Amino acid sequence: MAPRFTITRIEAFERMMPFAHPFRFGAVAVEAAPQAYLRVAIDLPGIGRVEGVSAEMMMPKWFDKDPAKSPSRTIDDLRASLAAASGVFGANGEADTAFGHHAAALARQTRWAQGAGIARLAGNFGVALIDKAVLDALLKGLGIGLAEGLRRNVAGIDARLTPDLDMVEIEDFLAGLSPAGEVALRHTVGLADAIEGPGSLAEEIAQAPLRYFKIKIGGDVAGDLARLRAIAALLEARVPDYAASLDANEQYDPPRLALLAATLEDDPALARFFDRLIHIEQPYDRRTTFETPLDAAALRVPVIIDEADDSTDAFPRAVARGYRGVSSKSCKGLYKAVLNAARVARLNRRHGGGYVLTGEDLTCQPGLGVQQDTALVAALGLTHVERNGHHYVAGFGPAPEPEAQGFARAFPELYEAGPDGLRLSTRTATLPAARLLAGPGFASGAAPDWDALAPLTTPFASQEIFA
Repeated sequence: MAPRFTITRIEAFERMMPFAHPFRFGAVAVEAAPQAYLRVAIDLPGIGRVEGVSAEMMMPKWFDKDPAKSPSRTIDDLRASLAAASGVFGANGEADTAFGHHAAALARQTRWAQGAGIARLAGNFGVALIDKAVLDALLKGLGIGLAEGLRRNVAGIDARLTPDLDMVEIEDFLAGLSPAGEVALRHTVGLADAIEGPGSLAEEIAQAPLRYFKIKIGGDVAGDLARLRAIAALLEARVPDYAASLDANEQYDPPRLALLAATLEDDPALARFFDRLIHIEQPYDRRTTFETPLDAAALRVPVIIDEADDSTDAFPRAVARGYRGVSSKSCKGLYKAVLNAARVARLNRRHGGGYVLTGEDLTCQPGLGVQQDTALVAALGLTHVERNGHHYVAGFGPAPEPEAQGFARAFPELYEAGPDGLRLSTRTATLPAARLLAGPGFASGAAPDWDALAPLTTPFASQEIFA
């Protein structure tokens, strides 16, 4: 039986993270963004009060790309989401399982977001962040890590949110998980990133044995193809066994996607690149994704949803439209990732393969963000994941040095000294995951310097949201 417990305290904080250079995705270029930090306490019967922690970047214009909203307004929506979710979780004074708390909060949070005019993906951000901290506390209290916790289903994950899955399928999937001992980095090539020269893709390849790449495309077919030819030439010369994914960040429509795919396949300069293409991510606007059938057979490469994955039923609806995969992203929810992984496993059993769960990144920062997201994808057996936080933020950013040292002592295999202090170690192009999965806890190991953080800046939250 999964333990039932009460949540007794939630505290939310933030820290601005300046970028080392702009990160351009879709139509947006980001030069700084705040990171949210969460600390919760639960009362676990027979054990007592246990604290859990989590962190996640609040990236502008990703959770909601409404052109009527400014970048700062989209960040404020995320702050409001976290504040509202804290109240929702806190209002449930009854004991429940971790997944039970999640399911109850998700329903109420979805109604709140709709009433507040906040996009569902942004509205669910607060729930996703709190779920990670709650699970961290539960696993710490039980003295186990994420891998064992998922196999034993100590969170009490059930089928109440996924009527297409039954409980036996969920339990069998969790019991049969085979975690990855290490996860390869899929290096992000942003739209503004140089291909050659200082700070370029060529320089990154020279510094680490990268094999996987995630390449942003912007919707200008001719411009995207010209850039892909240059990238393909570099990869074929420097990384003969490479594999790549394309991320359109909602910038394409069906005619342009068909032209892009056809050219990739037929152009001699891109034919080998096409053969090494593992998936195309979120080509269409999330608002039209489920209105437009996708001719997956004609495209001849799996197309997955990311921004359109804003509800527990989004992935099966996308499969019905021709999509063959979905992203795992901690900012969208760890339980959604686990349940979608179970769906992918079932689809592959039924259809003989071809469906994918991919590991993607929303600029996960060193410390809690990158550790918990890496542990999640490793627990699900994924062997590579997009990693870009180390690329766009220098080391631990403005975090005090003792805070960075605390995480490095907890997981010395993940960090190394860099020109700006401690940073994620990428020299081997892989992240060791075994100790992240072993616990105790959800790959936290240390905590931020809470006194060095600012309270979450929203009129609906104070430093201690409830006690």
